[in-house]
Amino acid sequence: MSFRVAARQVISWTIRGTPTSVPSPLQFGTCHLHCRLFCSPSSQSPLHPAQQNPNERTHQSREPVTELSIHSLRDLGFTETQAEQICGSVSKIRGGNATKHAMSTLTALFILGLNASSVLKLLEKCPEVFHVKESLLQQRIDNLRKLGLVEGSLQRVVAYYPQILTVPVKRLRNVVMFLREKCLFTGKQVTDILRESPAVVLENMSQLEYKFQYVYFRMGVKQAEMLKSRLFRFTLDEVRCRHCFLERRGMYETPDKKGQTTIINPKLESILNVSEGTFVTDVAMASAEEYDVFKKLMEREWREEEQQMDSIDTDHDDEEEEEEDMAGGGKNSYKRRKRK
Repeated sequence: MSFRVAARQVISWTIRGTPTSVPSPLQFGTCHLHCRLFCSPSSQSPLHPAQQNPNERTHQSREPVTELSIHSLRDLGFTETQAEQICGSVSKIRGGNATKHAMSTLTALFILGLNASSVLKLLEKCPEVFHVKESLLQQRIDNLRKLGLVEGSLQRVVAYYPQILTVPVKRLRNVVMFLREKCLFTGKQVTDILRESPAVVLENMSQLEYKFQYVYFRMGVKQAEMLKSRLFRFTLDEVRCRHCFLERRGMYETPDKKGQTTIINPKLESILNVSEGTFVTDVAMASAEEYDVFKKLMEREWREEEQQMDSIDTDHDDEEEEEEDMAGGGKNSYKRRKRK
């Protein structure tokens, strides 16, 4: 089969596999990318195949270029400067198979619908993407689509937080399951969380659970308001510090069992979704100096709480060891005293 027939067949397969009869702009971009990948500059010559050199036809029939080079990057659509930047970045990455996977990774990102500038910025933010095999990369992208990130939203999420492509599918499913089963978010709300706060997929699960419980039980905030305030973009310490500052100034109350308070609590959105300066002056009605002193006091309190928890855990472990010693007739305790 000649090269032109092979290239035409690739385009035919790509369009035939689409769910609609009219190809979208993204599908046209995908077809164009396949042409760029399979067609070298020499194969785009207007000469009839019979007029071309047999050696050239043999060269054109080879597999797509997989070696990272300035020339191969230029063929993908990068400028000379961008190509040099990518080659430099890949050469600095140690360990793994960054160079081996570079071209397949770039190809997958182009097929996703990102342009050269977006791909370059993405790789500057997260060069670890180069370590991901193309098959795994495509699997993770497909999984994000299944979770409700449609075209447009998917590209924005990947460009904003490319680290999401380094997260295994199993890990992402566990986070989604936690948000749905433990936090009782709906499927649509979980999709919105992934779109607005994608970093949640790499957050420590115990911290994530504690943050949700703190806001739900301690502050009396429901899921819809959490979503509106983009809660999961903020750390637990940021949430606790601002809430406790308002509480100790008498400006926030934990609702009773009926969800009622004696004062009107400020919305979570106005507490979190503003700069620190705006929060202090407009919401807490305080000065920057007061809030700075309060943050230092809170840090000290939290450290003391952690030390107390560690001490309780240690005492509990000691009690368990004593119980084991008693069950064993005290022999283990005797051996430890003898060694001392």
